[in-house]
Amino acid sequence: MHIPDGFLDPKTWITFNILSASGITFALNRIKKQIEEKSIPLIGVMAAFIFAAQMINFPVAGGTSGHFMGGVLAGILLGPLTGFVVLSTVLIIQCFIFQDGGLTVLGANIFNMGIIGSVLGTYLYRFFFKLLGSNKNNSLVSAFAGAWFSIVLAAISCAVQLAVSGTVPLITALPAMAGIHALIGIGEGIITVLVLSYIQRVRPDLLEVQKV
Repeated sequence: MHIPDGFLDPKTWITFNILSASGITFALNRIKKQIEEKSIPLIGVMAAFIFAAQMINFPVAGGTSGHFMGGVLAGILLGPLTGFVVLSTVLIIQCFIFQDGGLTVLGANIFNMGIIGSVLGTYLYRFFFKLLGSNKNNSLVSAFAGAWFSIVLAAISCAVQLAVSGTVPLITALPAMAGIHALIGIGEGIITVLVLSYIQRVRPDLLEVQKV
């Protein structure tokens, strides 16, 4: 889902660079006022875990592959805004060090995987959790749903960006991106549920507080 340089026109990547920079500034200001010192090690561990997990690809279909994004997992454990900052940090490092995703389109990638993938995905998780009822099993079902939607909606956003830029017609980009990422979303959901199941057993306190 990492968009390379040259795939978005200037008006599109400039717009999303501004949106993402504004989002990061807002998130950092909110986090700075409310974060607890004891949460800082967990933020570092989560950033390292997501960075490492995103380096591992799994086969999907037709010779394509996907990788874990981790937006909803970070949002559940750290809060949507903190999860967004963690995803943004990972994407920035990947861009500058590994050239994974273009520099000019960094804002678009952060918007798709950070704002949609973590912030919106985490709020969808919370919505499903309240809808289904607050217990451990429903928490895992909600986490799977939030993780799946985070991948598919981020892919749809990417397709729209490509279409607006004139790179690929929406009628081509939308079903291709949404279709393959619907399968990737299953892997995202499974990994998210497995990690949360383990945390429920060993550190349930990490899941008890609604965070920023």
